[in-house]
Amino acid sequence: MKSLPTPVIAVAVFALLFVFERFFPLRKATRSLLTRLFANLALSVFAFVAAVCFLQPAVESALRWSAGKPFGFVHLLALPSPISFVLSFLLMDLTFYYWHLANHRAPFLWRFHNVHHIDPDLDVSTAFRFHFGEIALSTGFSLLQVSLIGPSAWAFTVYQLVFQAEVLFHHSNIRLPVGAERFLNKLLVTPRMHGIHHSQIQRENNSNFGTVFPWWDRLHRTLGVNIPQDEIVIGVPGYTLREDNSFWNSLTMPFRKQRDYWRRPDGALVERQNLPLDKDAARLAK
Repeated sequence: MKSLPTPVIAVAVFALLFVFERFFPLRKATRSLLTRLFANLALSVFAFVAAVCFLQPAVESALRWSAGKPFGFVHLLALPSPISFVLSFLLMDLTFYYWHLANHRAPFLWRFHNVHHIDPDLDVSTAFRFHFGEIALSTGFSLLQVSLIGPSAWAFTVYQLVFQAEVLFHHSNIRLPVGAERFLNKLLVTPRMHGIHHSQIQRENNSNFGTVFPWWDRLHRTLGVNIPQDEIVIGVPGYTLREDNSFWNSLTMPFRKQRDYWRRPDGALVERQNLPLDKDAARLAK
């Protein structure tokens, strides 16, 4: 398998975005940065171990198996290499859209994915905040994804590099000029778009599932980008107590009885009182 220095590139992108967030913040912070960084990075250590132990060996095995058998969709079409590369890239991103959607719709998967969403602020460190259980469960999805699509090792490696860089970018708290972001959002998932996905409003949380390309949300009518960022409260209402976001509570949360996600601890249902001024759900708000 051809390799790229993906971890080194990811760390460099993280550092760059982290610095820019300090100077050009999109949303105001509500919690201590150091406290959140500790919880997010500590959780990422467990997620990394799960990826190394389960996800990476499984994917490498699937890539080797797929390369030797005309089973994957891309192999069956017998297309020129450049077209196969593009098709593999698009199909991997589309299938990850479905996996992300499943993590929100399937209660068992949401137990683990919710750990990512309860972060009370959204910034580039949130991109590392995934529960090890979610990473372990994604092994089965990745095996199926690679086996059915049949990407080359090179196509898979390039997609993973773009995927990781884009996840860091759209979780970042960088304020881009709104005109520039509206243009960019026609091609990529951007910070304002993904910020709405982390809203405490349930219907907004259940929108904008794309990872690299925003086209899948347009296609499946799950796009909603007309909510201004200063009206968004980040997190999950049922897990807004300060202790909920601690490392230990986040680590053990999926294994405990779940609360009503969409009601605050006092029982209040979180809803948006004022409808967006711009009725066009596909027009990115400031």
